[in-house]
Amino acid sequence: MRYLLLTVLLSLSFAVHAQTRIDSMNTQFRWLGPDDKIVVDRYDDPKVANVSCYLSRAETGGVKGGLGLAEDPSRFSIACRAVGPISIPPNLPKREVIGFAQASVFFKSFQIHRSVDPEKNVLIYTVISTKLINGSPFNSISVVPANAP
Repeated sequence: MRYLLLTVLLSLSFAVHAQTRIDSMNTQFRWLGPDDKIVVDRYDDPKVANVSCYLSRAETGGVKGGLGLAEDPSRFSIACRAVGPISIPPNLPKREVIGFAQASVFFKSFQIHRSVDPEKNVLIYTVISTKLINGSPFNSISVVPANAP
């Protein structure tokens, strides 16, 4: 019972951070359960207006995937863009997690981190897998300049 409650609470907290599903493309047919696919989700930066990050990632289907028990592979890419004028707020933390997606029931997620480089006036967005693979998490990076001409 304790594990069921933990699972429900974790899945609710992950759902809060997911923004908008933009698209999904089937990559492998499965006889039972949903197909494997690549999904594209948009995450809007909650503290910097007009910055959106697009995360594409693999999602495992099949029976386990349909039940939410499969572990998604650590294959992903991120592209962040200014979708309007942006400026870095003065009280913005130097490093912060702005979103994440669940990749397995308990142990793995993809986290989107925002870092600030005040010297170059840019925002750096990095997505990482929280599960270590061969001693290091997979990652991808995107940079958005603030006040660009």
